[in-house]
This record gives sequence, C-alpha cells and structure tokens, in this order.
Amino acid sequence: MRIAVLSDVHSNLVALDAVLDHAGRVDAVWHLGDIVGYGPDPDGVIDRLTEVGAIGVRGNHDAAAIGGDEIEHFNPEARAAMEWTRETISDASRRWLAALPARRAEGDTTLVHGSPRDPTWEYLTSAPIARASFAAMATGNGLYGHTHLPMAFTMDGDRIAQSRPRDGERLALATLRTLLNPGSVGQPRDGDPAAGYLILDAERLVATWHRVPYDVAAVQLAMRDAGLPPRLAARLSYGV
Repeated sequence: MRIAVLSDVHSNLVALDAVLDHAGRVDAVWHLGDIVGYGPDPDGVIDRLTEVGAIGVRGNHDAAAIGGDEIEHFNPEARAAMEWTRETISDASRRWLAALPARRAEGDTTLVHGSPRDPTWEYLTSAPIARASFAAMATGNGLYGHTHLPMAFTMDGDRIAQSRPRDGERLALATLRTLLNPGSVGQPRDGDPAAGYLILDAERLVATWHRVPYDVAAVQLAMRDAGLPPRLAARLSYGV
C-alpha cells in the first residue's frame, strides 16, 4: 500500500495539485491538518482532497475556521487571514472541517496535527518532546505536522534519534518506533519554498520525503487579489 502523507496545505491549491501530480498513483492520501488558513483557495483545497478520498485530522487553523477560539492565539497576520477564510469558505467546507477528528489511528499508525500528547497545539521539535509523545502514543508509529518542517524521530529501545530528511531521503521503519513529519505542502518553513510531502510504503515499511516546485508567483498573485496580508504572500518565495 502506497500512501501520500500531506500536512499544512494552508489553502494552497497550486501546491497541492503539484504534490498530487508528483505522487502519481497512490492507494490512499492521508492529511495531518491545517488544510486551510493563510492561503487563497480553501474551498478548492477541500474539494480536491474530497475528490481523492483523503482522510485525516483537524489542525488548529481548521478548528479556527469553523469558529473555534484557536483564532485568539494567532498573530495579527494569521488572524486576518483566518477572518478572511471564515467569511469565504462554503457551508460544505465547514461541514468537512467540522467532521475531522483531532486524532486518528490507521493500523499501527497514529495521525495528529501537533503531537500525540497534544494533538492540536504542541510543536514536536525536540527529543524530550518526542519521548513524551512516544509514551502518549498507543501505536508503534506516528505522523504529525504543525511545525512545517520535514523531520523524523526514531526510538530504538530507549534511544531517541532525530533527523531532518532531505528530498528523496528514505527511512526504513521495520525495527523502529517512529514519529514522522512530511513538512508543509502549502507553506514550508525550512528555507526551501518547494512543497513538501512524504510517501509511506506500508508493505516495504519505508518512508520517503519529497520536495516539489510549484508556481509560487501564481499563488502570491491570488493572495494579493484576495486582500490577504502581503507578508504571508512574500514568505512563500523563501520557505520561511
């Protein structure tokens, strides 16, 4: 079974389409939340994920989009984009977002947005947080987003290892517990503007990270036309 794992699409349909085209034929699409927010096409992204039968979890931006008080924690630019999103999305998109769980188990894999310990808000960025997350997770493996950074934590016995996978890098999963972040489709923050995702080969037990260039300028133009904060558009050029 070949699974495309996506996170933090953030209403960036151009990046999402580039990733789905690059992934090619897959057996499933799993997403890790923050489908909306920041970007110019929330309904288009949700429609596309619906078309491909994607399953996944709710992120903090998704919760805010349907009226949650998560918006109170956003910086001014994120809040402005979220207020625009709330005014823009369709009722069908609201229902789709509202139906997403905060946590989901697929076989021996847990899907969350933040971390297994705090599925909405915690940023899983260090070995101590990973250790606590492994302890909070009933499955052998976990997939998470939220940081917008491709990352892998592995646990072998009591030893935690951390890595920042590059494009094309593979990780064998057979003998390890893992926590894997595919990076961000719609707003990478590791200095590389290319959209990030991973392919999980559930039969061979291998994860492979990928980066995909897309038409950043087209998305920036759509953001400007929508009146979204200029800095949110500008940062797409730099992956920050």
